Amino acid sequence: MLSDRRQRVLSALIEEYVARALPVGSRTLTERYQLGVSPATVRNELSVLEDGGYITQPHTSAGRIPTDFGYRAFVDNLLASDLAGDDERYRPVVDQLRRSASELDALLEQTSSALTRLTDCLSIVLAPSVLNLHIKQLSLISLSPYRALVVLVTEDGQVFNRQMDFAEEVSPDELARVQRFLAEVMGGKSLQEIEDGLGEGMAEAFRDPLVRMALDEVLSCLQEGDASRTHRLGVSSLLTKPEFSQSQALLPVMQVLEDDTVLLQILDDAARQGSGAPSVRIGRENDAAALAGVSVVASRYGRGASAGVVAVVGPTRMDYSKVIQAVRIASAALEDV
Repeated sequence: MLSDRRQRVLSALIEEYVARALPVGSRTLTERYQLGVSPATVRNELSVLEDGGYITQPHTSAGRIPTDFGYRAFVDNLLASDLAGDDERYRPVVDQLRRSASELDALLEQTSSALTRLTDCLSIVLAPSVLNLHIKQLSLISLSPYRALVVLVTEDGQVFNRQMDFAEEVSPDELARVQRFLAEVMGGKSLQEIEDGLGEGMAEAFRDPLVRMALDEVLSCLQEGDASRTHRLGVSSLLTKPEFSQSQALLPVMQVLEDDTVLLQILDDAARQGSGAPSVRIGRENDAAALAGVSVVASRYGRGASAGVVAVVGPTRMDYSKVIQAVRIASAALEDV
């Protein structure tokens, strides 16, 4: 446990390093920060922090930079403080996001964009799994005698569509008949419940080729929607950071983040953290080795099967206060949508 004075010195060093990406010396801290102690005391405290593993000296005679352990102490102190009052300053952002998006997909995209603007880092918004959501509305719209459009609306307002083509003419009346049947069978059920129920007394009805074809298209539509439920923005922002000035340094990070199993691990971390405070994984605290040079701040929104996750990925040298607040704002904007 750091003393208040050492916490202040560590916080000042991290703030300076976040702002300039350069090793920080005792003279800089003394001149730019009101620490209330002499330069000699600052030098002594830096030595103690270095011995404790909170900071390190990358080169002889250079200043110090924070370690993952130092960032962790800083973030834990930050999370322990009351940040809730700051959220009200961003309430207009939440309200604007909700007003400007008529569909959940648009809200997810705009939330990801807002996260990137607020943090200047990579933002990830993972929508709730479509496979666990109940179907609110199903429509089969005739486009021509040989083509129709499948439109699905889930309980949380997500809209999916997919075209289906026929080898023979299908009249609007036939399509309406199939729509009524499928709407009755599938209404209020999730994909898993639909698949479980296919063998329970419905085999006779599904012998109709048109019904079977429409069902296949509906299931494919949901599965495609589930595969594209991740909204990522801000890769260009990461490329402006000194840590990723060479694009090849960022490539392993992006490859890992394309893996949905990693995103599900982030969701699990956020879920274990509980409501309110986001989870924060710093550098080598991340399970994936490729994420050892970044920090991930994530928060869960929604409940149960209707849960998603918002996350910000940036260098360990990120503005944790700003990012934590931004993630909380995004989570609030997506809650109960």
